[in-house]
Amino acid sequence: MLGNLIASLDDPKIAMTLVAAFDDPSLLARLASAADASGRPPGAYIASIVRNFIETASDDHWTQLIGIMNRADDPGLAAMRAILEKALPQTRES
Repeated sequence: MLGNLIASLDDPKIAMTLVAAFDDPSLLARLASAADASGRPPGAYIASIVRNFIETASDDHWTQLIGIMNRADDPGLAAMRAILEKALPQTRES
């Protein structure tokens, strides 16, 4: 399930639909700011940071992620949100 979601991030429309599903203006602002700073479109930036998390997460991060997914109504969405919350730099407004 999580693997399929991660694979679908290659489509920028899916990546942005996913983020919009969070209904979190602060998270969207952090994403826009970080993507702009990186010089990449937000959809491509999402795919990059999620894959980076998957490749570099510690055992503790994986344990936390699994716990978040186990408590969620939509585990995939919860996992993506947790990864973005962890990986995106904070802004002054957040």
